[in-house]
Amino acid sequence: MYRALSTLALLSCLLLTGCGQRVELLGAITEPEANEVMAALQNAGIAVDKKPGKDGLVGVTIPSGEVGRAVDLLRERGLPRERFVGMGQVFRKEGLISSPLEERARYLYALSQELGATLSQIDGVIFARVHVVLPERPVPGETPVPSSAAVFIKHQDGYNLDTLQPLVRRLVTHSIPALTSEKISIVFFNAPPPRSKEETVRASASASRLGIVAAVLSVLLVASLAVSGFLAWKYWWPLRQVRSQPTGGG
Repeated sequence: MYRALSTLALLSCLLLTGCGQRVELLGAITEPEANEVMAALQNAGIAVDKKPGKDGLVGVTIPSGEVGRAVDLLRERGLPRERFVGMGQVFRKEGLISSPLEERARYLYALSQELGATLSQIDGVIFARVHVVLPERPVPGETPVPSSAAVFIKHQDGYNLDTLQPLVRRLVTHSIPALTSEKISIVFFNAPPPRSKEETVRASASASRLGIVAAVLSVLLVASLAVSGFLAWKYWWPLRQVRSQPTGGG
């Protein structure tokens, strides 16, 4: 019985002190990416550290109780930023012969990646994606189908990128063959504003309280089961043994 109670006490201590541990939030990122992430988290009051990794990459660790707030903050800031693939990487030769369909698909992908990387350099842009549609070569006698493009840009709250729409349209028009400005659709998506520090602190405190309550309830449940088992072993089982014994006949 005392051993069971000691085990329950140790379990409760582990559950209640688990919030003080550190966890790896991001792993295997470059030094500039880690510095950008650390700056955003430190400005929000989150204690963050770097740890060295393999191949010159690093990891980012934070207190386990701050994971939810850190993930929300990085999502709002679009960090770490998306890694785009350049033309040289897409058209790296890996075989002797490539089919025209493969070359065309790789060209479209590389073109979309290059445009997305360029648009991501605009201040306030969190995420940029360009979908390019290039028509097949027309059969003689058929009317050629013009090229088209769709641009999706997600930006931080407080940035009015509508004023930049003509510049974005011009950039995309001059980057894609046989594309006119009328065949470009641009969509700006305003990301939710980041929560204030007071709101994030309250949310973190509420989550911590819920975690402590859940841990305490779990310990109480285990304790109640242990006590019930002890009482059954102490009183009910001997009584059952007595009742099950055969009574002597006269």
